[in-house]
Amino acid sequence: MTVLRSLLFVPGNRSNMLEKALGLAPDALVPDLEDSVPVEEKGFARDTVSSYLPRLAEAQAVVIPRVNAKESGLLEEDLAAVVGPHVYGVSVGKIRSAEDVRHISDLLARLEKRVGLEIGGIHLVPWIETALAVVNAYQICAASPRVVAVAFGAEDFANDMGAYRTEVNYPKSVVCVAARAADVLALDTPFVSFRDPDGLRRDSRAARGYGFSGKFAIHPEQVKVINQEFAPSRSEIAQAHRVLAVFEEAMRSGKGSVSLDGEMIDAPVVKRARSLLELAQAVSRRDLPGARVGP
Repeated sequence: MTVLRSLLFVPGNRSNMLEKALGLAPDALVPDLEDSVPVEEKGFARDTVSSYLPRLAEAQAVVIPRVNAKESGLLEEDLAAVVGPHVYGVSVGKIRSAEDVRHISDLLARLEKRVGLEIGGIHLVPWIETALAVVNAYQICAASPRVVAVAFGAEDFANDMGAYRTEVNYPKSVVCVAARAADVLALDTPFVSFRDPDGLRRDSRAARGYGFSGKFAIHPEQVKVINQEFAPSRSEIAQAHRVLAVFEEAMRSGKGSVSLDGEMIDAPVVKRARSLLELAQAVSRRDLPGARVGP
């Protein structure tokens, strides 16, 4: 099981921040070539990130650089700079359709061949940030086996709609449903008030309630809260064990139905309990010293 609870943005033009990131342990490091980098520093950021990738890959996190969108004219140069053995995948902003995903996948295949990597080994995390992308969400999620997760970008979506950033309940639901249908992860937009840990905790809990599996961070201090909120709690794990124990005893006794604490335990409840325990085991492995998250 892929574990991507916390994905920490690191501005690609800030060598001091990339250096600091070497000692951090989110589930993924996201050296950023897109929104956090001024236009005049895009080339410098590209070169800087490329030079840091071997060292970033030694940290206790997978590396998923975010490159500039197709429409920027910088996508191919960005991909050429980051595709290699040190990255788990790439994140691409402002994806609008399945055709965009397939185009990027073809670019990745050519670069993989050039650097001697297995074709298809570089994963892809598209950003759904526009009205058109929300309409095409499932097609984007299912467009390529490379897609391991999709990210929702609230700021760009609100800008595209001319709406308030707070009015994003519908697209969040759409992204989560589409991701689930395509069997990929859904990743939530950053919480921009990075000095408000209580607000981040509430926002993360709400995102998990929608069905998001993780969340982007814009500051290292957000990582701990995000990791906590997107991992099963001790009480959730204990309850899941109780559900399975009661259900398995009922099956041994030949009972067709069973209850726990006054609630019926049926197949969907049992399936959720098993999924939660599987996630708990994956998180435990991820958090062990020396562990790495994988496909």
